[in-house]
Amino acid sequence: MDLFDRASELEQLQRDGAIAHTRKNAPHGISATECEDCGAAIPAARQAAALGCIRCISCQTIFEKGQA
Repeated sequence: MDLFDRASELEQLQRDGAIAHTRKNAPHGISATECEDCGAAIPAARQAAALGCIRCISCQTIFEKGQA
């Protein structure tokens, strides 16, 4: 196994781990109609696209930056 094969294998392991983490922590179910953080209405398109969402896009962005 050469260096490129090992790098590719490591990349795949990291990708698989990130996908598993996202699936495990992704909310599911009915989306909120109002943002949990700021109280703004969550647009129907976001509710449908991000099932189980509890924040508007702005607050979700702030939340995710805080998690990094």
